[in-house]
Amino acid sequence: MNRLNSSSATITKICVRDANKPRDFQIDSSITKVVTDVSSILNDDSIDLVVEVAGGTTFAKDAVFAALKGGKSVVTANKALIAEYLDEIVKLVDEVNADKSKKAVKFGYEASVCGGIPIIHTLQSAYKGDIINEVSGICNGTTNFMLGKMEDGADYDDVLKEAQDLGFAEADPTADVAGHDVRAKIAILAKLAFGITVPIDTIPCIGITEISVVDFAYAKSMGCTIKLVGTAVRQSEFGEHDGALSVYVSPKLVPLNHLLASATGCGNAVAVDSSNLGTASFTGPGAGRYATANSVVADTMRVVNDTCPSSPFPMLSSSIDIDNDFVSAFYIRISFQDGLGIIRSVGDLAESQG
Repeated sequence: MNRLNSSSATITKICVRDANKPRDFQIDSSITKVVTDVSSILNDDSIDLVVEVAGGTTFAKDAVFAALKGGKSVVTANKALIAEYLDEIVKLVDEVNADKSKKAVKFGYEASVCGGIPIIHTLQSAYKGDIINEVSGICNGTTNFMLGKMEDGADYDDVLKEAQDLGFAEADPTADVAGHDVRAKIAILAKLAFGITVPIDTIPCIGITEISVVDFAYAKSMGCTIKLVGTAVRQSEFGEHDGALSVYVSPKLVPLNHLLASATGCGNAVAVDSSNLGTASFTGPGAGRYATANSVVADTMRVVNDTCPSSPFPMLSSSIDIDNDFVSAFYIRISFQDGLGIIRSVGDLAESQG
């Protein structure tokens, strides 16, 4: 990892489950060792940066926390770990860095949200003189691929099988299709944008499992498409965007001329609305081997060059309330057998709910 006007980084150890498994890349064994015991990395004082891409919240948590406690910086792509243990990670980084006699540790996580789109670094550094009102995004490539196919007329079950055959979806696709993956990511973006931690189990989350082809027909008639969107937005109480923070994941009717509608295939897109800039958009590959690796390497070089933020979440706020019971316009499709008084009954039901 050598670049012009940059310091260098040397990969000395790689920890894997099976050291004998064939791999499609070459390793210079005189420089880099393949190991199966992570403690050989964590206890090696010559290593000052650990990259975690194992995933999950058990083994990965132990490794990440041990690395930070041992004075090693960490770069990770693990959104589930960050979303679930966000406050603990921030507290640990602060505690380790309180000892000014030692080199400060850094925590980079660009690859955890939207793969190759540099949205984390952007929110960390580009909005310091601005006030963010809303962050919304298509943050899961699998569901975006599936919804695109359904818009073209394919059935949900057929599209899911195709996504699994192509390697986009896991054998158990729940994390993707139920919206849990997006929920973790929007929790991270909400912390960055508003400085407040939103526990992931409090975030309303609706996936794409109940969407059918007919919904796209109705969406088209309204000049819209359907996207699974994670949203973090300040509600308006007395003025514009001065109220509580609402965070949720849900399929949305997105106007065809909206920037989020332009994300196709496995692509991701994030829209940031702020007081000074209005709406800024960020689009690109949201997942994949090289997109994720690009963000991991970028974070690694920021740590090496000492340009990684000292705090992983620079903005802190205790003055914003969280209220996920919010008012919005909703699309409701009701299936019924035609009969006398049906429309009136539906209208009465809607009126009774305000």
